[in-house]
This record gives sequence, structure tokens and C-alpha cells, in this order.
Amino acid sequence: MIRVETSTAGSFLKEGSYGQALKKAEESFKQLQDKTGKGPEWLGWRDTVAQPDDALLEEIDSLAASVRQSADIFIVCGIGGSYLGSKAVIEALGPELLPGKPEILYAGHNMSGRYLEELLTYISRPKEDGTPKQVYLNVISKSGTTIETALAFRVLRKWIHTAYGDRATEHIICTTSAEGGALNKIIRANGYRKFVLPDNIGGRFSVLTPVGLLPIAVAGIDIRTLFYGAVAAYQLLEKSPEMVLSYAATRFALYGQGYRIDVFTSFEPHLKSFGGWMQQLMGESEGKNGKGLFPVLLGYSTDLHSVGQMVQDGHRNIIETFLVVNTAVQKLRIEAEADDHDGLNYLQGRSFHDINTKAFEGTREAHTRGGVPPFTVVFDELNAQSVGQAIYFFELATAVYVYCLGENPFDQPGVEDYKKEMYRLLGKPV
Repeated sequence: MIRVETSTAGSFLKEGSYGQALKKAEESFKQLQDKTGKGPEWLGWRDTVAQPDDALLEEIDSLAASVRQSADIFIVCGIGGSYLGSKAVIEALGPELLPGKPEILYAGHNMSGRYLEELLTYISRPKEDGTPKQVYLNVISKSGTTIETALAFRVLRKWIHTAYGDRATEHIICTTSAEGGALNKIIRANGYRKFVLPDNIGGRFSVLTPVGLLPIAVAGIDIRTLFYGAVAAYQLLEKSPEMVLSYAATRFALYGQGYRIDVFTSFEPHLKSFGGWMQQLMGESEGKNGKGLFPVLLGYSTDLHSVGQMVQDGHRNIIETFLVVNTAVQKLRIEAEADDHDGLNYLQGRSFHDINTKAFEGTREAHTRGGVPPFTVVFDELNAQSVGQAIYFFELATAVYVYCLGENPFDQPGVEDYKKEMYRLLGKPV
């Protein structure tokens, strides 16, 4: 199981505040278990790990294996929870600079015409041997009308049909709700293959459904191990929730003391997108009615050279959540040089992982002395099982924490406000 260390952050709490917060967290967890809290109709993310659907996992794995055999490029077309979870897992477990086959690309997560044109140019360019690239498209949208995704899907769907003609339906896979919505109309009209996102699971809690599992499987990652890592976390935390309660309670108590920003960071670049998934999960869940910690994503040590001064010595309303990997997969070590002009021979024989670890430990110590309460999330190894555990842990911890705030973790009414104004300016028919 991953470990979440809260003791150092807890040392910043005023006397008695943790006990009160822990009691609130225990009540919130009970509300989740009993389905008596706000938004009980959105608790399907717990049901999926309580009752695993092995047939669905096999179906996804089978299709993914078939796609991998022929695809050069697999495009994930979605925004928010429709792509952040799969991107987080793929980048955590896959090579960063040596893309696998197929290459995983993303669309529908912005409205940049330049980005889409460049994507079309890239997928249209033949391979080195002169043959055309084999491109598959997975569009993910519950409604089918989210404008970023819908626009990209319209353009990419046309390209697929032009490129593959009668075989176009083999290259498009849709993930959407069981019934209703614009995407289901398009699916029926064209005969595209479909996976269902259950109605009782919101987008940011959907990574362990076909929304996330299909792209992850296409990337060659063992989704069964990933999924059952989450199942193991569910089973453990239902019986022994102390770690999640401690995390939620400490975070809630710090919020009560006036902390307003939570910096998610890691010295491991492969985990930056996992922090991005956490950012959406927590940001959309807790930012309601003037409440919540603002989630900020930073990548260390890179960002220690951009905003490190602010974290170390700025306004003291910041807490910090470090994602740490104990065991490295790489073996690169520092070799001695005869002249030692750069003065680095004192590091001879040490691995980059060891150096990176000391950088983390030093940073955490310095920031703690500077008044920043730190949480540390420890992965003993960065593998499918531990990432699955972390996914479920943070889904559960987020729900418990937001219940402590007295809010519904599963809606996002504020997201609709910008859409209304955007559609008004675009002249969308009412």
C-alpha cells in the first residue's frame, strides 16, 4: 500500500484542532459508507471496486490488444476527467522520451486551431517507409456536447472517414453514457463501437472505468493489476481507514487555520501528470461556495528555480503535497572525471535517484522550516499496483475532505457559468 505521511504537517496544528477535525472526518467517511451524504447518486466509483467486473476488464484488454497490433497513433479525444486520469497513469508508468507503439496523443482538451491543424498534419504525414499511419480515435464525452471535445471530434472524425472510407468505423471508439446525449446520436448514425461510462460516476472519478482503462490498456499497461491495486486499497481502507482519515483531517484542520493553497509536486517528472489529475479531482470537488484549498501543480526541481522563492518565503498560506518514489528503475550513476572542473567528483558512484532523493529531503526540510506544512505520499515502487492504490486513495480522501467542508464533492456548478457566457458570445441557439 502507498504511504501518506501527515505527522510533519500535523505539527503545524493548534492544540485540539486535530481531534475536532478527525471526528469530522470520521463522520464524513461514515456518510460515504452509508450513502447519507450529499450526492449519493454519484458513488459508483466505489461500487466499481467493491464489485469488480472482470468481463469488462477482459473486453477492454482484448480490444486494446487488437488496436496495439495495427495502430501507429491512438488519439484520446476528451477534456478534464475524460483524459487527465489516463494521461496520469500512462505517463507515470510509460517511458517519457521513448514513445511506445502506438503513440498516445491527445485532442479535444483545448480549442486551439493551431494545435488541431498541427495534429492533422502530423497524422497525415506518412511513416518513414512511405506507408500511411494507422490512426485510431477514442472520443470520451458523457454528453457529446462539451465544445472542446465536440469540435475536435467533428474534425478528426471527418479525417478518419476520408482516410479509411468503409473501414472508418473500425478506427473510432466512443465512451459515453448509456443513453441520451449527442454522442449517442452520432454513434447510432455511424455504427461506432461504444463503451459506457456509468451514470453514477462523474468524469473526475472515472479513471477506473472504460474512460481511463481503454487508453491505458492501449498504451500497453496492465489494467488488471492497476484496477486490482485500487480494489486492494478499497478493501483495506474500508476496514482500516486511519491513513485516509488522518490525511483528510489534517488537511481540513490546516484549512481551518487559514491555509488556502495546496502545492502538488514531485521530483519525479513521470508523476507530474498524476499531480495534474489530483489537481482536477480536488479543485472541482472542493472549490464551492467560497471554500476550498486552491490546488497548484509544480514540478521539482525545475520549479524550485521559478517559484521556489515564493514557496519558501512568500505569504504563509501554502501547504505542500510531495509525491515520492522510493525505488528507482534507472541505474545511472555519476562517474569521476580526472580534471573535475565542475567539482562534481564528490558525487562519484552515487545514482541520480539518490541525488534526487536528497534534493527532495532537503527541500521538504527547508520548506518546513519556512512555514509550509508538508504531506508526503510514498510509492515504494512506481508500478501499476501502487498507482491503482493511489487513485482510489485520493478519490476517497477527496470525498471525505469535501464532506468535512459541508459541500457536495461530486457536482461542479461553477463550471457551467463560463459555458453559459461563452455560448452567449458565440450566439448558440437557446
